[in-house]
Amino acid sequence: MERLRVAVFSDSAFPILNGVSVSVDALVREMRNRGHSVHLYSPRFPGHQDSDPNTYRFRSVVLPFWPGYPLAIPPYYRQLQKFRRREYDVIHTHTPFILGMVGLRWAESEEIPIVGTYHTLYDRYAHYIKFSPRRYMRYRIAKHTSFYFNRVDRVITPTEASLRWLRRHSVETATDVIPTASPRPPILERAENRYALNIPPEARVLLYVGRLAEEKNLETLLDAAALAFKVDPALRLHLVGDGPHREALVSRVRRLGIGDRVRFVGFVSREEVDRHYATADLFFFASISETQGLAVQEAMLHGLPAVAVAGGGVNESIEDGVDGYLVHNDPRELASAALQVLHDDASHARMSEAASRNARAYGIPEMAERVEKTYRMAIEARMGREQRVSLR
Repeated sequence: MERLRVAVFSDSAFPILNGVSVSVDALVREMRNRGHSVHLYSPRFPGHQDSDPNTYRFRSVVLPFWPGYPLAIPPYYRQLQKFRRREYDVIHTHTPFILGMVGLRWAESEEIPIVGTYHTLYDRYAHYIKFSPRRYMRYRIAKHTSFYFNRVDRVITPTEASLRWLRRHSVETATDVIPTASPRPPILERAENRYALNIPPEARVLLYVGRLAEEKNLETLLDAAALAFKVDPALRLHLVGDGPHREALVSRVRRLGIGDRVRFVGFVSREEVDRHYATADLFFFASISETQGLAVQEAMLHGLPAVAVAGGGVNESIEDGVDGYLVHNDPRELASAALQVLHDDASHARMSEAASRNARAYGIPEMAERVEKTYRMAIEARMGREQRVSLR
């Protein structure tokens, strides 16, 4: 097959650590492994030096209501000059916002096919925009998202749940459901890493990995942990990640009187995240704003059963009763399901094996192969339209 030259645009890229940046990094690496030339366009991150010469950074600012997430700012013409020299075959955007709009504008001006990935239920993040009513902002974000994905040549989205959102909001562009795959984790020795992380051998660790943010429904998670702690004195809850909701969550932990058994680990490196997965006993998740729930998949790659609140794309990551449990958004149900798994060794072992097996059934090579097919369909569709126009 002909080698492709691909321009990837994303508002989130390493060293930012979230589902989008992990997905972008995995895809870029695997597409290069397949022989394609891939260039990443992303905002400059303060103090970060890229080791990849094919990463282009835009000037950026960090706003007080969105700390840790620099936003690209104009002028963009210097990067446009570099962009034009590359003569790309296809553009792939991972955001409908600032750099997604830049990618769309350049695709239109340079007549390059464009694919857009719909990663996130963006309207669920309207509370970060403080100067406007939340309901109005949810409406405006949904309208913009619909506008954007109706302008690209083809759409990728990770789950049937996110596809339903697009169709419900009148996105008519041809769409491919391609789940995001996670990198295979290193093999880590549990006892050794537990000792290094100061986790007692007898402790049972409930693990959450992700942003500490309002949309993650972490109050329900903490309330469930408090109920489970009353039943099992060996239980601990570790929250790996950071975010704007941390202070409110710390206050809630204090009010619940569970501070001795909850650890706010904070933001850690990718390697450290794997160590926390390797030392936990159960993945504990309450977010209902996920299009897929990549952290659930990562946990399962480490053999962790998951207990999660049902909703959105998480439903497609967990096979209820096989590799975990899906429950209603109720702390009592969440706590009961966690205790059910942890207090039955045979059930825990069976679910652990199923989690690892199911998560490994679909990997990054399979994901990249399907994305490449989407690129080629977008290119062929654009060529077909151009030929029809020329024949008129």
